Amino acid sequence: MADLTSNFIGIKSPNPFWLASAPPTDKEYNVRRAFEAGWGGVVWKTLGSEGPPVVNVNGPRYGAIYGADRRLLGLNNIELITDRDLFTNLEEIKRVKADYPDRAVIVSIMVPCEEAAWKAILPLVEDTGADGIELNFGCPHGMSERGMGAAVGQVPEYIEMVTRWCKQYYSKPVIVKLTPNITDITKPAAAAKRGGADAVSLINTINSITSVNLDSMSPEPSIDGRGSHGGYCGPAVKPIAMSMVSEISRGDDTCGIAISGIGGITTWRDAAEFMTLGCGNVQVCTAAMTYGFKIVQEMISGLSEWMDSKGHTSIDDFCGAAVPNVTDWNQLNLNYIAKAKIDQDLCISCGRCFAACEDTSHQAIAMSEDRTFTVIDEECVACNLCVNVCPVEACITMEAMTPGATDPRTGKVVQPDYANWTTHPNNPGATAAE
Repeated sequence: MADLTSNFIGIKSPNPFWLASAPPTDKEYNVRRAFEAGWGGVVWKTLGSEGPPVVNVNGPRYGAIYGADRRLLGLNNIELITDRDLFTNLEEIKRVKADYPDRAVIVSIMVPCEEAAWKAILPLVEDTGADGIELNFGCPHGMSERGMGAAVGQVPEYIEMVTRWCKQYYSKPVIVKLTPNITDITKPAAAAKRGGADAVSLINTINSITSVNLDSMSPEPSIDGRGSHGGYCGPAVKPIAMSMVSEISRGDDTCGIAISGIGGITTWRDAAEFMTLGCGNVQVCTAAMTYGFKIVQEMISGLSEWMDSKGHTSIDDFCGAAVPNVTDWNQLNLNYIAKAKIDQDLCISCGRCFAACEDTSHQAIAMSEDRTFTVIDEECVACNLCVNVCPVEACITMEAMTPGATDPRTGKVVQPDYANWTTHPNNPGATAAE
């Protein structure tokens, strides 16, 4: 059996699945239920400094984006950090960690960007026995309007400064949670690394408005007829998160820093994909809010079975394995040739591939009178649109071919070698290729 034990920046947990800092980790009751369900760790919902309490809205806090089958694709939330008393949270964290010494307990923190504020709260957190802290530099709503959250995460100099304070006044690992609401994610990640961060976690939520009520003319969720921007999360943000993770994994100034992956992770496969891009573990929120804490059991069994099938004995075996294959577009092989292939035994003659290709692509699929669909190789550029719109898995595939070779299906020569820019079809001044 594969060993799913995680040792992330010296923090051990029985598996790499942590709950992210969010409503599911807001109190002792939730966290205990999560650990009993099998989660390897939690990041406690963000604590603020002692003082006037945080006040959340007493109305709808979430907006949603659905798929055609009402599957939840994304959540928009306007909830702030914990509105529970700081010392109540600290007492609960201490009890939970004492009762679950083998689980990772990380405390998320957000206080004003002042050294005194951080110096005051860090010893209180350390006294709980928690395994580390996560600096919330990503919240895009509410707290950012107060000069915290994403307002800090968008300024690399502030990230480096606060991280240095935390490393000075706190003895355990420091994780910096990054905002995706920035042009180049490597800049804040590099700042965290310069400040001494043990790891970065990403992504935090994306600034968003998910919908507008066309009767009340108010963004949803609506609070007494008015709405606000919020943080977007869920399966829909996974591609954005993985891209940003990969940029940090292969960046010159960020290479080597540990990464905790966050963003739309719903299945074991999602988790494995993040890990291949350099994540030592993953954090989950929306999936738990959608399906409940026991979804982690499917993640654990699925990842374990996949690792067994591949011969992986630990998550270290494949962590970062895909990073060398992530490159810039100009480094892609322009001599690689593929053509679409339709399996007639699987085809249900729905015509989606034909409609998509004929109307919006390269007119490379022909339809006969009896609704048999075939690929016109001379026109096919292997754009993959037909594969993506086909409702039958593996009915349409892309078949790799050798440039200049004869296609056995048609007897014609495959697209010639375009490595030389003088003959490349994208060059306006190119000479005609043979």
